[in-house]
Amino acid sequence: MPLFDPQSLNPGVPRREVLAWAMYDFANSGYTTVVLTAVFNAYFVNVVAGDAPWATLAWTLALSASYLLGMLAMPALGAYADLHARKKPLMGLVTIGCVVGTAALALAGPGDLALAVAAIIVSNVCFSAGVTLNSAFLPELARPEALGKVSGWGWSLGYLGGLLALALGLGYVLWAQARGLPATHYVPVTMLITAALFALAVVPTFTTLRERAVPVAAGTLGSVLSESTQRLWHTLANIHQFRDFGWLTLCGLLYQGGLSVVIALAAIYAQQVMNFGTAQTMMLILVVNVTAALGAFLFGYVQDAVGHKLALASTIAGWIVMVLIAGLASGVGWFWVAANIAGLCMGSSQSAGRAMVGVFAPEHRRAEFYSLWNVALWLSAVIGPLTYGLVTWLSGNNHRLAILTTGVYFVAGLLVLARVDVKRGRRAALGSTD
Repeated sequence: MPLFDPQSLNPGVPRREVLAWAMYDFANSGYTTVVLTAVFNAYFVNVVAGDAPWATLAWTLALSASYLLGMLAMPALGAYADLHARKKPLMGLVTIGCVVGTAALALAGPGDLALAVAAIIVSNVCFSAGVTLNSAFLPELARPEALGKVSGWGWSLGYLGGLLALALGLGYVLWAQARGLPATHYVPVTMLITAALFALAVVPTFTTLRERAVPVAAGTLGSVLSESTQRLWHTLANIHQFRDFGWLTLCGLLYQGGLSVVIALAAIYAQQVMNFGTAQTMMLILVVNVTAALGAFLFGYVQDAVGHKLALASTIAGWIVMVLIAGLASGVGWFWVAANIAGLCMGSSQSAGRAMVGVFAPEHRRAEFYSLWNVALWLSAVIGPLTYGLVTWLSGNNHRLAILTTGVYFVAGLLVLARVDVKRGRRAALGSTD
């Protein structure tokens, strides 16, 4: 089956445009892989915060602040993007913000807590907004019956982008370590490599991707934001009309609460519990990115074949298995097994969630619904890592207890998913007119 199969695309959508759309996933994945997962989080704890008892909590608080800011701003911006067909220009602005914020992390050294926190907040808010706006293009490109596989194409290509960013960074780290250079030298360089790769790889997206939405409103910025906010509150007040989207959003809030712990704290767990060094941690994440790419690509086809709900449920069950292995096993070999299970589940669960939103979102309100979905994900990225950070702080730095505690989020998400009726949710989306 050819990649970017034309039969999976809406009429008039060329394969090169889908590739350009997927290149945004490729470009921005270096940020999550290198900054949030493999390198800067551990550097923040060990170097910037001086490995203080509150260092892990400080990292989770910085991430929480960024997601809270995104929660406040993005829903109104998503509604604005729908009303005025401005997804692409907004995506350009936040992409610049993420690139600049990532490059600014290179300036953070020992004790530069304020600078590091500010750069993380700016870069992560802009990153999250870009993901939201890019996801809203998915239903414009893919046929309804192929949302899973097309979403999977994007996620799998994204993990390859993360793999490239991590490989380039790891190559420099190994070169620097061989010459006796400290982390304060090579970690800042990996931030610059990540920012440069993002800026270069995203060019095809902005030169090829088309904005197919038609503007339905006009006015000043103030009136636009007011109208967008009113529309958002109207959606929330009438969420009973989209009950299955509501249940899916709650499910996403819960299971992504656990997933966000893995993204934000994997390197810290590896170094604090398994005594991994920087290069060994980067190698672990590199291998995990390979399994994540395979999981996202292959699972997209599985999702369209077995159904969105069953597919997502199976990935959440996989997360529960991963948490148990990581929290209870003591050997490094078992930790590698858990890490690769996480990779398979990460790509498939994120792809599955994005595709299901496309099923439940009315055609004229896609950016708004993706914004609401991502608000739930941002809230999960607050409560998940914050739960982990608080447990480590209160338990005397017991990271095993912390990872097992976050497994509760996966169990709860699986229970909530049982309430979702995909056919009923799709009927609600097709019947929406306001």
